Amino acid sequence: MFLLFFLLCESIILSDAVVDPGQRVDCLPNPHKQTKDDCIETGCIWDGQYDKYNPTVPMCYYPPNTGYTIQSNVPGNLKLKWTSNTLNNPYSRPNLDIDVQYQKMGDGIYVRIGTEDRWLPPLNEIRNPSNFEQVISSNSLSFELGNANEPFSFKIQRNDSNQQNIWDTSIGGLVFGDQFIQIATFLSSDRLYGLGENMHHELKHDFSLYKTWGAFSRDQGNEYYVPGSYNGYGVHPFYVGLEPSGKAHGVLILNSNAQEYVTGPGPHFVYRTIGGQLELFFFPGPTAEEVIRQYQQIIGTPYLPAYWAFGFRLCRWGYRSLEDVQNTVQRVRDAQIPYDVQYADIDYMERFKDFTYDKKKWAGLPEFAKQLHSWDMKLVLIWDPPVQANYSTFQRAIDKGVSFIEWPTEALVQKEVNDLYPLTRDTKIMLGPMWPDYHCGFPDFLDPLPNTTDWWVDEFVRFHNEVQFDGIWIDMNEPSVFGTNEQHPSYFDTQIAFSGKPPIAPLMCPEPNNKLDYPPYRTLNAYQWDGGNTKKTLNEKTLCMIGKSGRRNWSMYDTHSLYGWSEMVATQKALRVSTGKRGSLTSRSTFPSSGHYGGHWLGDNQSRWPDLRLSIIGVMEFNMFGIPQVGADVCGFIGDSNEELCLRWQQLGAFHSYYRNHNDVNSKVSQDPAQWKSVATATRVANLFRYRHLPYLYSLHFRASLYGGTVIRPLFFEFPSDTNTHTLNFQFMWGPAMVIVPVVNPNVDSVHGYLPVNETWYSMSEAHEYGARIMPGFSAFKAPRDTPLPTFLRGGYIIPRQEPDLTTTASRKKPFQLLIGLKPLACPCKLVAVGEMFWDDGETIVDDFGNHSYYRFEFSTTATHNWTTIVVNRTHNSSEDPLPSLDQIVILGHNFTPNLDTATLNGIPIKLSADFVPEKGALKVESARLIRLDDANTAVWTLSWQNGHKDDDGHAEGSGANRELSFMIAIYLAATFTTALALIGHWQ
Repeated sequence: MFLLFFLLCESIILSDAVVDPGQRVDCLPNPHKQTKDDCIETGCIWDGQYDKYNPTVPMCYYPPNTGYTIQSNVPGNLKLKWTSNTLNNPYSRPNLDIDVQYQKMGDGIYVRIGTEDRWLPPLNEIRNPSNFEQVISSNSLSFELGNANEPFSFKIQRNDSNQQNIWDTSIGGLVFGDQFIQIATFLSSDRLYGLGENMHHELKHDFSLYKTWGAFSRDQGNEYYVPGSYNGYGVHPFYVGLEPSGKAHGVLILNSNAQEYVTGPGPHFVYRTIGGQLELFFFPGPTAEEVIRQYQQIIGTPYLPAYWAFGFRLCRWGYRSLEDVQNTVQRVRDAQIPYDVQYADIDYMERFKDFTYDKKKWAGLPEFAKQLHSWDMKLVLIWDPPVQANYSTFQRAIDKGVSFIEWPTEALVQKEVNDLYPLTRDTKIMLGPMWPDYHCGFPDFLDPLPNTTDWWVDEFVRFHNEVQFDGIWIDMNEPSVFGTNEQHPSYFDTQIAFSGKPPIAPLMCPEPNNKLDYPPYRTLNAYQWDGGNTKKTLNEKTLCMIGKSGRRNWSMYDTHSLYGWSEMVATQKALRVSTGKRGSLTSRSTFPSSGHYGGHWLGDNQSRWPDLRLSIIGVMEFNMFGIPQVGADVCGFIGDSNEELCLRWQQLGAFHSYYRNHNDVNSKVSQDPAQWKSVATATRVANLFRYRHLPYLYSLHFRASLYGGTVIRPLFFEFPSDTNTHTLNFQFMWGPAMVIVPVVNPNVDSVHGYLPVNETWYSMSEAHEYGARIMPGFSAFKAPRDTPLPTFLRGGYIIPRQEPDLTTTASRKKPFQLLIGLKPLACPCKLVAVGEMFWDDGETIVDDFGNHSYYRFEFSTTATHNWTTIVVNRTHNSSEDPLPSLDQIVILGHNFTPNLDTATLNGIPIKLSADFVPEKGALKVESARLIRLDDANTAVWTLSWQNGHKDDDGHAEGSGANRELSFMIAIYLAATFTTALALIGHWQ
């Protein structure tokens, strides 16, 4: 009897209310307030007998049969009423009556949950009906209502024979209060990837326990050893899910308020936010790459950077003077390392003020920019969003009616701060400390009037007239503020970065009656930073949430995480107008659709092996988020790198789209690759490999910009039916054709990797014998320090490349080459491969690809024991741009002995020099100006030769010597390209 009484006391149970410990929705997610009394008061179930061996299981959880009922059901529009009188919203009472609107989004589904008067992020292009129509799939989705006898729920179902549910909200937990909104769903599997920006240590989310992650833009670098799931610089509530069948889908939850998401063993998923509405976008795939293309039809396809933006970049925060930079540039050039871009961090500015440069230490900066240009190199400079309140740039802003983030009322203004500056006296501009010596205003880039963007553009134009920069790097745009709410901010004491900075007053956010800065539920984005008796707030390290944006129409509570995105939109325009070219734009803080305007680097990492590993996952995730130009600070930003770490990171960085070495002012080591002889050698080799293959990398970016898609992708994108690829954290692909296996641990000369089965693979690196066929499966691959990383070409693909030089400008002038990896088609007697290349001038601004001048080429190869045929088809022609000829073709897996005496080009005999290694099936043929790709009179080139031994007359045995016949056979074989393409998978 006592035991029974004890159990009843420990578990407050409604009838049939016990929920499996692996399928619960936490009713009190505040980690500091989880008592039985709180749980009972809310109307939830307290379970004191939860699994002690899995302390992540919620002790207080929602009972079943609670939630909303449907009051009105018009197709596409439901009205819901909260009817669970025994259950309270734990943090925002009362629960609101809400609408659920749903509609087809092409072959996907769009659902909005909320009320018409509530905040929605002003990304109106995302909701454009014409964009919805572009979500096209061979396998559509449908919206299905749940059981009519239970509280409201819905399913998103795949319209196929399996009718797979990709979302099923019958798990319960839907609540909707003014400042606490939650939705939960069962998932189709535990194969879930994405959601950010967080530092995920594994690519696939772990569903073996309950795990919560925060999402709210914050100036927060990699703190690998800090426990928790802290939020990073940007917000990306998007994921890709793999279903049991291997089909993929995607989900975007568009919301800009502070939010968090939970993965649970169900497998299930819980999403919480503290404002706005729930906008759910479901993308049907059914391949992962199609999911990303569909997603980008909604958020915008990625911007296309200038060609030089794919070259090697070098930076340091802490260059003491322009002379220090010049010495670094010369040192790296002397080491013969391919190198395109030199940066200047905030050191170049006059006391850290935007649109200035130090006329003493950096007096020759304008001339330095011209010197770089004379070497075919580029200059990228940094800008931060805040503008000091007492100099000319701020004066022009006031004169032009620029909107700044403001206090909501005059009574809340920190007058003792604003009155320090004539330009802010009697204004409501919210001022805060940042890098400059004095208080700064923060431009309101969500200004619905053109004033703010026009002023921002004008300032860049004005500065470009002085210093001819080529690219823009925007930092600290979460936005970051130093010392908010601190009585003694750290900048009072820090001398290295702030040398000479006055101890100006910090920004103080008011507390009484301020539910925006101090909401009832602070989300993990604040809770995880609590310490002792200190309760952290959302405004830590940033502006007050009570601040007004959008020219006083909206609150920072709603728009904070949009700040970096909105600055990117304005800055892309500034870059184009000031330079007149495409250039390169890189931002730290991002949001869905940021990739349409620029790229991203992964922020302030540390010089540690764990950070190298994290960078690989981050790069793959941001490709899923629609930002394919992404990379990490090579060798690490914070702390001193070491020779081996820097060497391996340079090798890895050479395969990331955004490739920059960067470290900070406190590092004792200037880690440019010329600092160590071994690193210089490894970097030279890695960069030459990269520059050789830039035509392929650029073509991948061009295709992503034109049609959508990833550039660097996880292996499961290409091989979903191979379950070994689902948990590969540190391998990745360039497009569909190349697999890279990096070294991620110290003191090794080989690396364990995996090549998917039922595929043909060839070594592209001297790490393994170049051109050799590699067996699929798990292997230990050699990884010397003086070769490129283990890199493998997938059979069935053709990669365009060029002989590399020391800059991308010089490399672009070299003749093209094709690297062909043959794959058996149906039987070993017929081998095929396909590929493509995009090419333009590499710098013209692209507003509309329909009006843009570019080339596109399709490549196909067919080889049998009788013939080998290579077809080059120019499918899109530029009327303006000359381009190099195609001079060399390398074929791997050519298992037939070529008779190049029979070679013809478009039926005309041609002389080729050749090198054939029969034991590897590696064939190289070349001739100067073999194919003039810009020949206005020819659009299709067919190169063919016979295979087999020569007879006594010098002809291929059994084939005859009729040249017309050879050409006809070549045309016939070329026609098999369509069949080959269908069988080996479309180029994407």
